Amino acid sequence: MSGDDGHHLNHHLGHHHNGHDHHGHDHPHHAGHDHAGHVHAPASFGRAFAIGIALNLAFIVAEIVFGVLGNSTALLADAGHNMSDALGLGLAWLASEMVKRPPTPRFSYGLLGSSILAALSNAVFLLVAIGAISWEAILRLLAPEPVAGKTIMIVAALGVVINGVTAWLFASGKDDINLRAAFLHMASDALVSAGVVVAGLLILLTGWFWLDPMVSLGINAVILWGTWGLLRQAFAMAMSAAPDHIDPDLVRAFLSARAGVAGLHDLHVWPMSTTEIALTCHLVMPGGHPGDCFLHDLAADLAREFRINHATVQIEIDPDRACALAPDDVV
Repeated sequence: MSGDDGHHLNHHLGHHHNGHDHHGHDHPHHAGHDHAGHVHAPASFGRAFAIGIALNLAFIVAEIVFGVLGNSTALLADAGHNMSDALGLGLAWLASEMVKRPPTPRFSYGLLGSSILAALSNAVFLLVAIGAISWEAILRLLAPEPVAGKTIMIVAALGVVINGVTAWLFASGKDDINLRAAFLHMASDALVSAGVVVAGLLILLTGWFWLDPMVSLGINAVILWGTWGLLRQAFAMAMSAAPDHIDPDLVRAFLSARAGVAGLHDLHVWPMSTTEIALTCHLVMPGGHPGDCFLHDLAADLAREFRINHATVQIEIDPDRACALAPDDVV
């Protein structure tokens, strides 16, 4: 990762001090490598976040006002959707700044976990908004009321433009996973707004007022589909589960195959943030401590093969001395 990101952390491969004597080899080794495959939103995208949030907030106000005046739950549902967009952009912006904060004695990993909390909070907020809007849409579906189809079309068409411009602001950052997510989210929102335009046209042509609550339920279904996946992923991250793209069994096999490794235990792989992954394990190497080159090479290989950015390895050279953390069910 470039130093321009204002955030640099080394891979740490060494020995945890668990109160055991490992034949005088209990000194830490720190191997620094480029963080392949993990970057943060550069400072230049702060303006993109600010513009995107401002555009969405202005559009939300317009949708709420005209949704109430036009008696349209579809516009109100889309307003709720766009509120989640503004919140999501705000949380992503806040988290992208917080993760740059340097470590402290108490927060030894800095504030990397703030990005996970942001994703989890965003998912919970979305579910609450979906529930409230869906309830209103169901009541309206049971007793359809006249809506202003022309107003729906005009306001939703504005949404296509707003979301399209916001997506364009993040288009150049698609190599960064966080910026790519913002781009895809806003681009999909433009498509949702286009669907509301079609609904307004159909109401004008047919007079089927029940299309308005049906469209709002459809929008909520789309949001729920994406939000449920976000909630599950964010909750798993908060619970320190291995990231979806990493198979712990493959990591175990990879480590066990290293030269000189006779055993492996206490393996843990977990996300410290939405982009940073940590690993700890104990390697049993009866032939003796492998030296710094082994640890440096292992750090580089873990970063390249699994995008694991922070690895801490404890070397144990006496296979007859049982480690208290050897059983897999011990944490």
